[in-house]
Amino acid sequence: MDIDGRKLSKKIKDQIKIKVEKLEKKPGLAVVLVGENSASQVYVRNKERACQKVGYYSRKINLPVETTQEELLNLIEELNNDELIHGILVQLPLPNHIDSEKIILTIDPKKDVDGFHALNMGNLLIGKKTIIPCTPKGIIELIKSTGIEISGKNAVVIGRSNIVGKPISLLLMKNNATITICHSKTLDLKKHCLNADIIVAAIGKPNFVTEDMVKKGCVVIDVGINRLDDGSLSGDVDYINVKNNSSYITPVPGGVGPMTIAMLMQNTLECYKEIEKLEWKKWNQ
Repeated sequence: MDIDGRKLSKKIKDQIKIKVEKLEKKPGLAVVLVGENSASQVYVRNKERACQKVGYYSRKINLPVETTQEELLNLIEELNNDELIHGILVQLPLPNHIDSEKIILTIDPKKDVDGFHALNMGNLLIGKKTIIPCTPKGIIELIKSTGIEISGKNAVVIGRSNIVGKPISLLLMKNNATITICHSKTLDLKKHCLNADIIVAAIGKPNFVTEDMVKKGCVVIDVGINRLDDGSLSGDVDYINVKNNSSYITPVPGGVGPMTIAMLMQNTLECYKEIEKLEWKKWNQ
C-alpha cells in the first residue's frame, strides 16, 4: 500500500495555517539560492508556494553564480540579525568555490530550519531538543502514519549522508528501532535488507533496491529522486516490483518529497516559537 505523502503533507500544512492565522507577527522564512541550478530552482519555488499556503512571510534571494563566499557570509549575517526572519535556508548544492560547511555554520542555530548546523546535529546525537533535519523528520511521520509501531523493529538505512542517512538512523534509534546502516562498502547488502522490517533507501541510485531484497510485510521508504534518460523520475527503489512485497511503500514522486516541505514549514514555526516566545504565548494561550 502506498503511503500518501501529499495527503499527509497537506494535513500538516493546514494545521500550521490555522495556528499562523492567530498570529499578528508572521513567521518569516528566507531562502537563498546561488546560481541557476534547475533542480534547486524547482525546490525553491515549492518552498515559496508552501510559505504562501500556510501564511508565512517569505523572502527569496537569488544570487548570481559568481557570488563570492564573503558576500554570501555577509548576507547570512544580515539575515541572522533581521527581526522579520525566523528561518534561514541556503539551498544546496552551492557552487564549488563556496565552502558549504562554513556557510551552514554561519547561520544562527536558532534560525537553522534545515537542522544542518553542527550544534543542532550534535543535540540530535545526544538526544536534546533541537531542530531536526526536514527529510528524516518527515520519514518518521510517514512511518507513524501507517500505524505500525517502530519500537522493536529492525530498520536498515541504505546511505550514510549527513542530510538523510545519519540523522534518520538517530531518529529511528530514538524510536527504539534496532538500526543497521549500510553503504557502498557494506558486504552482502541483500542479507541485511532481508532482515529488515523497515528499509530507508537514500543513495541516489535509480531502482537500486529490488524485489528480492525485501521481505514480505516490510515498510519501504524511498528517499531517492533520480532523473532518467527519458526524462521520467525514479526513486532508489524498484517501486513496481518491490510494492508486491512491502506492506507500505512511498511512491516517487508523492512520498517523501512533499513531507520534506511540510517539515520545513513545521521547523520554521518551531524557530518562530523560540525567537518570539512572548508573541507565541500571547496568541496561543
